[in-house]
Amino acid sequence: MKIYFAGSIRGGREDAALYLEIIEFLKNYGEVLTEHVGDPSLTSNGDGGPADQYIHNRDLEWLQSADVLVAEVTIVSMGVGYEIGRAIEAGKKVLCLFRPEYGRNLSAMISGCPDLEIKKYTTIDEAQKWVADYFKRYF
Repeated sequence: MKIYFAGSIRGGREDAALYLEIIEFLKNYGEVLTEHVGDPSLTSNGDGGPADQYIHNRDLEWLQSADVLVAEVTIVSMGVGYEIGRAIEAGKKVLCLFRPEYGRNLSAMISGCPDLEIKKYTTIDEAQKWVADYFKRYF
């Protein structure tokens, strides 16, 4: 199974450690194509190497080859929203994880979309439970 994990990079890296924990847990279910999203050395400037068009094309190729998209959507990210939209358009399964206690509002374009599943959580254990449940039901 190929898993595409989406989390904020240029929108803010406050949750990088959390992303890494989610990615490590996702490895129990398959290959995570986007492990770099959890890299603690990655800043909001991105990886500083490839041009934006290269990143776009590479990430879309990974997304198209993935069986599922798991996105942590607490930190607002245009890129994550774009990836979710493209995944839905391609008929992929999409699980969004969101922590409402941070006082942020989830975009209506995400919360109102019937083609994805949103799970609210407060702890990493709870997020892992939702991920395990999702993979058990769909894969």
